[in-house]
Amino acid sequence: MANQKRGPAQLSAKTVQTLLAFASLILLLIIFTIASPNFFKFENLIGILLATSVNGILAVGITFIIITGGIDLSVGTVMTFGSVMAGVFITFWNLPIAIGVIAGVLAGAFCGFLNGFSIAKLKIPPFIATLGMMMITKGLNLVLSGTKPIYLVDKPAFGQIAAFPVLGIPLGVIIFFISALIAAFILSKTILGRYTYAIGSNEEAARLSGINTHAWKMGIYSLGGAFAGIAGIVMASRLQSAQPALGAGYELDAIAAAVIGGSSLSGGEGGILGTVIGAFIITVLTNGLRILSVPQEWQMVVTGMIVIGAVYLDILRRKVQ
Repeated sequence: MANQKRGPAQLSAKTVQTLLAFASLILLLIIFTIASPNFFKFENLIGILLATSVNGILAVGITFIIITGGIDLSVGTVMTFGSVMAGVFITFWNLPIAIGVIAGVLAGAFCGFLNGFSIAKLKIPPFIATLGMMMITKGLNLVLSGTKPIYLVDKPAFGQIAAFPVLGIPLGVIIFFISALIAAFILSKTILGRYTYAIGSNEEAARLSGINTHAWKMGIYSLGGAFAGIAGIVMASRLQSAQPALGAGYELDAIAAAVIGGSSLSGGEGGILGTVIGAFIITVLTNGLRILSVPQEWQMVVTGMIVIGAVYLDILRRKVQ
């Protein structure tokens, strides 16, 4: 089981995969810096950090779910649901910003809990359960907002959640790094992390060893939803509005970041550091192609090819082990 101590070969394989992802990121930075003098400008690098913060927080949350052998297609619209709920609390109900932020995060966690309940208790396949949640939250976002953006420009303190500079770095980026550090601690140092790996490696063996796999899976999906709620707050703060039509497609970038970073869609393997690197690879690639005036449709083609390549490399690595 994955909660047992890993051998040197396994540790070495994981380290090599993380180093390869990091080397790929450095290579992309070098290529785009050479290709365009505008790429390595301070303003563009800050833009990359800010763009990565939202996708990175989503990817950190979905890493737990992927390690269990599951998937969550709803994180993009759940992210938007968190931002819409925050907008409703702050703007429609005129409640304090802190209450709105908490409501947004809890809304995401609740959606994650419902996903976990559907998967663990109702035995609905993760793909179908989370696809259903994606449609539910997509509809609720439009209903709660009246199909219109909820503007928060008259709440300047809310805008500072993402934009407030800390030593020249926007607070939204700091929130992303703190989220990643907390997730890394949970995954490597707590019982939740050990059981996440155990469920992903062999759920039946984990259940027979006395682990309440149903309860832990609901907790893991709830955690993923909470991270989606946090991402929603950062996104709404960046835009100074809750955009109800936004969110669809973000789940693909989040999954791609986790897979590129070494998380196996078969479950049992993955780590937060690799996911963070994967998130930066996705953003740097998108940003660099945009600066080079590559059409958006070709940007998606390139990203899709990279994801397929990352999954195929994971399949080859598993055959070798």
